[in-house]
Amino acid sequence: MSRRSDPVRPLWRDRNFGAYWAAQSLSAAGDSFAYIAVPLLVLHATGSVAQMGLLTAVAGAASVGAGIFGGVLVDRYDRRTLMIAADLARLLLYGLIPLAWLGGPQIWLLFVVLPICEAAGMVFQVAAVTAVRNLVDRPRITEANGRLQATYAAAAVLGPLLAGVVSARFGPTAAIAINAASFALSAAGLWLVRLRQSDESAGADGAVTRESRLAEFLAGARFLWRQPVLRSLTILLSVFIFLTYGFTDVLVYHVKHDLGGSDRTVGTVLGLAALGTIVGALLVAPLRRRRGFGMTWIGAHAMCGLAIAGIGVVGSVRGVTVLTAVYLCGVSVGGICSMSLRQEITPDHLLGRVTSAFWSTHYSLGPAGAAVLTWAAGRYGVPAVALVAGAGCLLVAVGGLFTPVRRAGSEPVARPEVRRATTSQAS
Repeated sequence: MSRRSDPVRPLWRDRNFGAYWAAQSLSAAGDSFAYIAVPLLVLHATGSVAQMGLLTAVAGAASVGAGIFGGVLVDRYDRRTLMIAADLARLLLYGLIPLAWLGGPQIWLLFVVLPICEAAGMVFQVAAVTAVRNLVDRPRITEANGRLQATYAAAAVLGPLLAGVVSARFGPTAAIAINAASFALSAAGLWLVRLRQSDESAGADGAVTRESRLAEFLAGARFLWRQPVLRSLTILLSVFIFLTYGFTDVLVYHVKHDLGGSDRTVGTVLGLAALGTIVGALLVAPLRRRRGFGMTWIGAHAMCGLAIAGIGVVGSVRGVTVLTAVYLCGVSVGGICSMSLRQEITPDHLLGRVTSAFWSTHYSLGPAGAAVLTWAAGRYGVPAVALVAGAGCLLVAVGGLFTPVRRAGSEPVARPEVRRATTSQAS
């Protein structure tokens, strides 16, 4: 008999969830160092925001490519083992950067290491999202996601602040070395986690292993396309990601180039702005209960659009920090909403493939968007680019009003479709 968590018992008292929570928090803290250090490394060596965008585009393309088979791996193999393997791979690869930089800037190495790390990170993220279903009961998924995201955000507040200090004093390569070490700690924490077996997975395994990898991926894509709300979310988010995928590169360039900030200033801006992610993660569950999924998601993305447009208007570091926090709050609320809905309505044996199909599809335009956004920022200036991108994000929110997303409240919206899709997969 599988162990079930007590629905009344606080999540922080669940040791298994606590170990997972701690491991992911350590990984998030390390990621926040690379979040700052990699753009600074490129900017120090080349001075080009377009070069930053090109690296982001190449790494993003690798991430999208990994998403095609990542869900198949997650549904076929042990999720915890895949996460540990991804952590160890990134430990070794990120560790190469500071060693190679001892002989001088090696920009070419970033174009080799970062795409591989992003591919491993995609597999890790798909496994991490699906693992929540194996840690808590279904009624607590949104709560668990909110707590995880709030903790990630708390780590992301201190991470950029410290990364800015480390980069200013010792150089961006030192911050990347700390990021590499964080993956070792994350892998050690995951080793202590035990994921419980889903009730439905035993009957599904046999069918899964008889299909080709392409057929398995397409099974997730078919489920995604047949579910009206998920289909609409995928289309809307594809546009949103195109407009925002290069936002961090543009923001780093804006603070350094236009506002005259230092590496420490960049870390401070992004660290304090991450407080918005914490606020969003804490607000998402009560907002969804009171306003329903649709209006919460639409409102969050409208807030993102207004914040990005505002960054193009204000001319101070303080104003940019506040508006970036508002933007990250909206991203947090919208992201947790869509992730939780997907976890709630997708059968466990399809969850990895549906997650990877969802991410691969709506992130597919991200690399091109990053290249276009950073090129435009270098040519026309950040204010003009921010105004256009913000207006586009507002149109995404308005578009949601004319799709099934607007009427989506919670699970009852999608359950009939889930039954039909599950039946079609079994037949």
